[in-house]
Amino acid sequence: MYTQGLDQKGQPEGERDARETPQQLAAFQRRIDAEEKIEAKDWMPEAYRRTLIRQISQHAHSEIIGMQPEGNWLTRAPSLQRKAILLAKIQDEAGHGLYLYSAAETLGVSREQMVADLLAGKAKYSSIFNYPTLTWADIGAVGWLVDGAAIMNQIPLCRCSYGPYSRAMVRICKEESFHQRQGYDILVKLCAGTKAQKAMAQDALNRWWWPSLMMFGPSDKDSMHSAQSMAWKIKRFSNDELRQKFIDVTVPQADFLGLKVPDEACVVDDETGHYAHGDIDWQEFIDVISGNGPCNEQRLANRRKAHDDGDWVREAAHAYAGKIAARAAA
Repeated sequence: MYTQGLDQKGQPEGERDARETPQQLAAFQRRIDAEEKIEAKDWMPEAYRRTLIRQISQHAHSEIIGMQPEGNWLTRAPSLQRKAILLAKIQDEAGHGLYLYSAAETLGVSREQMVADLLAGKAKYSSIFNYPTLTWADIGAVGWLVDGAAIMNQIPLCRCSYGPYSRAMVRICKEESFHQRQGYDILVKLCAGTKAQKAMAQDALNRWWWPSLMMFGPSDKDSMHSAQSMAWKIKRFSNDELRQKFIDVTVPQADFLGLKVPDEACVVDDETGHYAHGDIDWQEFIDVISGNGPCNEQRLANRRKAHDDGDWVREAAHAYAGKIAARAAA
């Protein structure tokens, strides 16, 4: 997932709070190196807190925005069973967003502020969700590739140094595994079907392959935060390491389907056992992250409308909570 160089207050993430002493920072790093979990009430460097807020909130936003490409197919799924499975998956993603917003709130940022930043276009979410789902095969590709890349990114987060985030990720990863398998199952069925169905599956792979590789973020030499995040054990692997793991796992799966990844350079190196890959179009990645992707405006417009349409629910919930509090006080 793409990350910015500024925190949510517009301050440089690497900037150290002047009140933090070298002794405090050294003691904190010793805890990290000893694999201790940092909890919400523990002392932590301000830059560590800001990095976590940025990462967790962007992760939460991605889960919420990520409901839209699949919601596009809820009324058009080819069978009642497929509709029920897709509905369950979308419901899971809503839950993931709630877990993650809750984890971010333990760091002192309000959910209202995070949501406001998303709706205002200030906060980022994964670039992958700004691409359209044009055919039913795209729903399979999203599950197989997008959720597959998410799993590769997120399993190491179960060992993140920040306790509330790592614990939220345990359940999320279990559910993402189901999502990945349902996507692959869709493509298995299509590839065993008619020539037109298999061609549709190949077309989906062609369009989703490169954006899926971009999900891991810029190459290590261009990544602004990887080194510090790994030192703090927020991350456990670099962007390029995770991307390579994803390619090595996914290409044989494509071969099993009888599909070909759209990259002539993607051949296995007999010496390393890893698959090579061609150059990634990072300009496309920057354009999409900057708001100029195929569906950026549509995704945020839909999210703003959903938020506005839900005003009455929030008002009713607040009124009910106030009534219960008044009754308890009496």
